[in-house]
Order: sequence, then C-alpha cells, then structure tokens
Amino acid sequence: MLILTLDNHNRSQLADILGEDGWVVACLCAAWCGSCREYFANFAALAQRHPQVQFTWIDIEDQAELVGDLDVDNFPTLLIQRGDVVTFLGPVEMDLRLAERILQAQMTRSAEELQAEAHSSDERRRWQQEGNLLRRLTDN
Repeated sequence: MLILTLDNHNRSQLADILGEDGWVVACLCAAWCGSCREYFANFAALAQRHPQVQFTWIDIEDQAELVGDLDVDNFPTLLIQRGDVVTFLGPVEMDLRLAERILQAQMTRSAEELQAEAHSSDERRRWQQEGNLLRRLTDN
C-alpha cells in the first residue's frame, strides 16, 4: 500500500523508516473534513509518483495522543521529514502541483543542507521542536 494510515499498531513502522534516515510525507487531517477527503486523491497520486517515500495519513483526532499540542489550523497540512529533520510543516493548497514542488525542492537538498535550513529561522526551529514525528513516535 502506498499510503500508511497511521494507527496505534503501525507507529513503529513509521519510526523505523525515520530512524533509518528515510523520507516521510504525512498529511495531517481529520475524518470530518471534506477538504481532507478531497485531497486524498491528490495525496495518493503524489505517493504513486514517489515510491521511495513513505506517505502517511494521520487523523489528528484518532491520533490525538501522538499529535498532542501541534497546531493544525488548516487542512490539508503536510509534514515532510527526513530522518530527524522536519523539512516542511504547513497547510497546502488542494493543487497537487504545489505539494509536488515542495517535496521535490526538499528532496534535492543534501542532509547537511536540510540540517542547516532546519535551524535557519524561528519557524523552522519550531518545526523541529513541535512537529518532529520521530521524536513523537519514540517518546510515546
């Protein structure tokens, strides 16, 4: 399956991928959200184009314990992470091309570049503290 729907039984699978410096693209959503349901087709198309990346669907209400105090104000919200570095965290337009450009821009950077960018602004430092899936998965 191209998209892993996160639940309490497969969290370790996602933690293992991140622990091995793998790429994860997580869509933070809610079951009641019509925009999220509409976006799923775009998310699946993106996953199909990037089989080397683990795409994950995280319902912020079903996984409230994991998501915790992470502010998700708008849907859909994408979290892109390589290993221990959050490279993007924010709402995206419903347009598949935008998510594609964001992902490709992140994947062209070296680990050193991603690490430097992770600490380049207050916002990006906040992503590392608040949005890091690897830390959230291994702390729970």
